[in-house]
Order: sequence, then structure tokens, then C-alpha cells
Amino acid sequence: MNTSQTIVIFGGTSDIARATAHRLLSTGTNLFLTARNEHAAEELQREFQCETGIAIAADSGTIDACMKKAEERFGSVDGVVNCMGSLLLKPAHITSDSDWHDTLTTNLTSSFYIVRAATKAMNKQGGSIVLISSAAASIGLANHEAIAAAKAGILGLMRSAASTYAARGVRVNAVAPGLIKSKLTRKICESEASLAASSQMHAIGRPGTPEEVASVITWLLDPENKWITGQTIGVDGGLSSVVPRPKL
Repeated sequence: MNTSQTIVIFGGTSDIARATAHRLLSTGTNLFLTARNEHAAEELQREFQCETGIAIAADSGTIDACMKKAEERFGSVDGVVNCMGSLLLKPAHITSDSDWHDTLTTNLTSSFYIVRAATKAMNKQGGSIVLISSAAASIGLANHEAIAAAKAGILGLMRSAASTYAARGVRVNAVAPGLIKSKLTRKICESEASLAASSQMHAIGRPGTPEEVASVITWLLDPENKWITGQTIGVDGGLSSVVPRPKL
């Protein structure tokens, strides 16, 4: 990673965001992290000794303000990652209107606002945008209707934006994790039965780690990989593409 790079990570309190931030800091990257409130932003500032801001998924003005703050502080923005997200596991018949709208806003709407802000910031010098989708966007998983729809929408947004902005040197890609052991999936991972059932769906036989997703995110941000755009990289232990071998 070029040490002159400036990277903005939205949703900086997530485990994947934190793992990505640690990787980037180790290379000397200029880092700007966002959180949803002042207290969380202060915690990030203390942990990473970096610039921070407040960005709310439903409020495009806060997202625009963070991007502008990063530009003013460092002169330009070279990479943007959206780690804002949620996980709703409910079948459609018990998913409320509020559940649906919250899921779309936190995942898909935030991604659109961030792509819009990032492409404006990168209009002259280019850069890399990384969005986070899910293996659930490409395969049918029970009780994932709302989150699968939101994450599939992110892939459509990513591919269209990749086409629109390629000539300007802006690359747009996505990572699509399977089950990642994190705060977001605590209820699954703390249940022996749920964890065992999910692990059996992954060919590698275990949940992934935030660090494994962060490794791919930082690779996509690296300008050495500037011929890659419009791609979805599954970081999912084979969940979306491999049938696990039956245990004998």
C-alpha cells in the first residue's frame, strides 16, 4: 500500500472495519474513520490515533460532511470502504415494515450515499471504493429475505458504478463474506447448535474472521490492483460456490 494513500472507512466500529484499519495503519496510510455518535468516534480516535467523524446511514449530509472533512485534512481521498451494515435473520412473514426499511437503509442506502460522495471526491485523481455484500446475495439462505435483498442491491449498485466511473479511474468492487465471527453474529456464534449448523454449510468448516475479510479489502484498495473493477470477491469459506463434502 502506498503510504501517501488516504482511506476513509465508514462504520468504523465494526470488527471488519477495525481489522482493516489496523492493516492500513501498519503501512502508514492516512486514515479517517466514522462512527454513528460522538462517544464512538472518540473511542476510535483513541484506539487508532486517527481522524474521525460522525456518519449516519440514513443521513447523506453526515456522509458528505465526513468525506469533505477527510479531503480538507489530507488533500484528497484515495480509497473508501463502507462497513456500515446490519444482520436481520427473519422470514418474510414476520419481518415488519420497520425491519425492512432499517435493513435497506443501513446496508443499501448507506452504500449509495457513500458511492455518490466518494465518486465526487475521486473525480479528478481516481481511487478505489469497496462495498460489503454477503454470500446471501447470490444463494438462497433461509430467513435472509430482507438482508439478502439489501446485499444483492449492493452488488447491482457496485457493478453499475464501476461502469459509470471506470473512465475516471475510480474502481468499485465488493467483498461478499459468509459467516464471520464478530459482534454482528454473536448470537449465532455463541450458540453451539447454530454455529455447528452454519459451519457445516461452509466447505472450509468454520466461520471466517474479520482479519480474513480485511485482507481482501486492503488488497482491493491497493493501487497496484488498479485493473480490477466491478468484481465481487467471495470471502466465505466456499459457502456461495462449493458444496461441502459429506462427513463419512
